[in-house]
Amino acid sequence: MDRLLGALDGALRTLFAKPAAARACPTLPADETHLGAQERQHAAALMRVNHVGEVCAQALYAAQAIASHDPSLRQQMAQAAREETDHLAWTRTRLDELGARPSLLNPLWYAGAFGLGLVAGRIGDRWSLGFVVETERQVEAHLQGHLERLPAADHASRAIVAQMKEDEARHARLAEHAGAAELPAPVRLMMKAAARVMTTTAHYI
Repeated sequence: MDRLLGALDGALRTLFAKPAAARACPTLPADETHLGAQERQHAAALMRVNHVGEVCAQALYAAQAIASHDPSLRQQMAQAAREETDHLAWTRTRLDELGARPSLLNPLWYAGAFGLGLVAGRIGDRWSLGFVVETERQVEAHLQGHLERLPAADHASRAIVAQMKEDEARHARLAEHAGAAELPAPVRLMMKAAARVMTTTAHYI
């Protein structure tokens, strides 16, 4: 019950409160960002997608922590979630700076990710960790794509995405070292397809 109440509190904070980062936002003050109207709109859409990803990350880690019976694994999930909270705060701040809003469907994304996390966690810790590895690998590739698509002059967004990419890769390595099982190819493809639907929708809504 305590973990369920904690998860509910986390959901409310993620969706309706202004997130606070424990680490400073990785900006490059020496390189100011000057964007035209179209570049600003394009960067905002990409950062909205990244913000949605961090909303989903909060839900996934919270659900998997609830489902796990291993205290050390729950602690590892909690630590990763705290780092994802930094990402959540950074992307939300950048959206504000770009004059853009988060996705209107964030509650839906959170609920769906939480459900997936619970399913993965209930199957077993090794499979839950495998789900983390595959998720983080796909997110890392997705962030690399955004680094290639963000306007070259958007130093602020690019610095945030680069740090996020580094953190996601580390989360995947930690999950691997903790004993993650490799997910079957059909599951990986289904995850990729679901992520494509989410990212395409969040780009606009």
